[in-house]
Amino acid sequence: MTDEQPPIRTDWGGLVRSSFGTSFWMFVLLAIATAGICYAIIGPQAFESAVASDRRLLAELLPRVVAAQLAAGFVWILVPRERMSAFLNRHRGHGGLALAAVAGIITPGGPASAFPFLAILAGAGADRGILVAYITSWALLGMQRMIVWDIGFMGLEFSLTRFVISLPLPIVAGLIARRLPYSAAIETGPIEESSRK
Repeated sequence: MTDEQPPIRTDWGGLVRSSFGTSFWMFVLLAIATAGICYAIIGPQAFESAVASDRRLLAELLPRVVAAQLAAGFVWILVPRERMSAFLNRHRGHGGLALAAVAGIITPGGPASAFPFLAILAGAGADRGILVAYITSWALLGMQRMIVWDIGFMGLEFSLTRFVISLPLPIVAGLIARRLPYSAAIETGPIEESSRK
């Protein structure tokens, strides 16, 4: 007689609840309400035009989001957690904030690439100062944004001036985040729990 393994049961309800939280459903309700207002005030032709435009935008963005999430998942699994945690522990001072700011500057792409990496840093044990410095640097000083948008629209002189003036801001934001008198819980999701087993 062989011992049969019980089939693995997936808690789809729990997976959906953890993937689509309250804020997601609030945005869905807001989208439905504004769609209804658009349809009632501007008419069906404008509504259909907006839906067609959204479909095109979704078709462009969805492959990028999927690719970024897959890459973040692979990085999450492949990067040794102990080594990354040790690296972050060695650079917890001002040097860690500076490294986070540099990482934010060179991170390519949009939110689909920056926020998964932010979650990886959080899961590896980065403090909130490093997390805030990284995402602030990405938002303010991202090199791809500067090349594509700043220089293209505002010219090189203005773009460099804005870049230099904004350079200390991620570190200042990280220092402020470290000094806040409360602790904010950082959710790293179910991947971290499964990796501990």
